[in-house]
Amino acid sequence: MTQSPPALAQAREQFLGMVQEVRPELHRYCARLTGSVIEGEDIVQETLAKAFYAMSLAPEVPPLRPWLFRIAHNTAIDFLRSHSRRLTDGSAELDEIAAPYDDTLDPAIVRAALARFLALPLVQRSAVILKDVLGHSLEETAETTGTTVMAVKAALVRGRSKLRAVEEEPMAPDAAIRHDLDRYSSLFNARDWDGLRALVGDECKLDLVSKSQRRGKAVGMYFGRYEKEDVALHVVRLEGRLALAAYVAGAPTPAYFILLEWEAGRVQSIRDFRYVTYIAEEAEFETVG
Repeated sequence: MTQSPPALAQAREQFLGMVQEVRPELHRYCARLTGSVIEGEDIVQETLAKAFYAMSLAPEVPPLRPWLFRIAHNTAIDFLRSHSRRLTDGSAELDEIAAPYDDTLDPAIVRAALARFLALPLVQRSAVILKDVLGHSLEETAETTGTTVMAVKAALVRGRSKLRAVEEEPMAPDAAIRHDLDRYSSLFNARDWDGLRALVGDECKLDLVSKSQRRGKAVGMYFGRYEKEDVALHVVRLEGRLALAAYVAGAPTPAYFILLEWEAGRVQSIRDFRYVTYIAEEAEFETVG
């Protein structure tokens, strides 16, 4: 029987409460698979939507953590394939192990930049992220990736070796976007809400990630909450693209990020990540100017 909207909303809130603890870990995995905290969150959102639907049809709740990771892994593969991202694998053949398997954790791998993981074939990428970054066991890693423990060991040997050799590439600036973001952040920090609303396009789309979506005139109400909060915006380079970092009450690090898309000097899209603050913990960014 179809649930009423209030019942469906209540069920969704209950589900989000169930997955709250594992959700940041899912994001760490997906962000490294894609090389992006933003695309990683897109995959987490889709994973949770799939899981919520599947759970509504299941007679009982499966073991939550491994089940969610399996869904996330498959969803990420579909995403990478649809975007033609480095999916060429050269699966982890057991007779290709170049060195004996060593279970010693390398701290440099845990700290590696997200984009560096993209240099690895997917089998190796998944194994290194799950085992070395997230601390999953060999058995859990094999279950998530749908392979064997021996194949995981092979992928770890080669993936760790390749990851240590990867070098980061410098990012190029974008003067036009920088100008628009400077203008937006200046109006925001001056609390000029009317000026900000004038910057928003008539058909602007607002995505308060994991919370709600609006379009058109309704986007103007978005600034109402910020009128009551002590938040400042600064332009940053987030994973190679210019974005806005939100600093709450003078904190030294950003609480979350905001992405804007522009057309003819007006904002056409706002993605505000204030409700998924774990992204800021994983993000690689640098202040611009």
